[in-house]
Amino acid sequence: MKILVITTALVGGLTSVALAEEISPTGVNFSEGAVEQSLSGTAGDPATGRIIVGDKGQGNCVACHQVSDLAEVPFQGEIGPILDGAGERWSEAELRGIVANAKVMFEDSMMPSFYKTEGFIRPGNAYTGEAADDTFGPLLSAQQVEDVVAYLVTLKK
Repeated sequence: MKILVITTALVGGLTSVALAEEISPTGVNFSEGAVEQSLSGTAGDPATGRIIVGDKGQGNCVACHQVSDLAEVPFQGEIGPILDGAGERWSEAELRGIVANAKVMFEDSMMPSFYKTEGFIRPGNAYTGEAADDTFGPLLSAQQVEDVVAYLVTLKK
């Protein structure tokens, strides 16, 4: 009986993992700019999201936005809106949509699409000056998008 219970629990656990599949950049479903479903199937980590937002080698959000919580990051931008209070201005789904592809919600946005792999006019291959090849991927992974969203939700005024 114990073996049956353990086996059933394991199979049930594996089934729930299988249901939490990553959504590909081409499979994202936008509804008025918002994305209701998690892209990774895993909850985002606000601490990791904070690092991505402030890291000039990853999200580099501070190149365009100011975030008071990241006061230790120098040379914050003034192009995009200040992110303080983002968690009150937009819902989690709206923030996910904005990070994935802001142009769906804000057509004239200059913000890069962090989870997009097609529909570009002339994508390049990183900083090589060469055209993109078949390894062209999104700027952030699905989990990184979820981490950034988890952090942005915490930014209250």
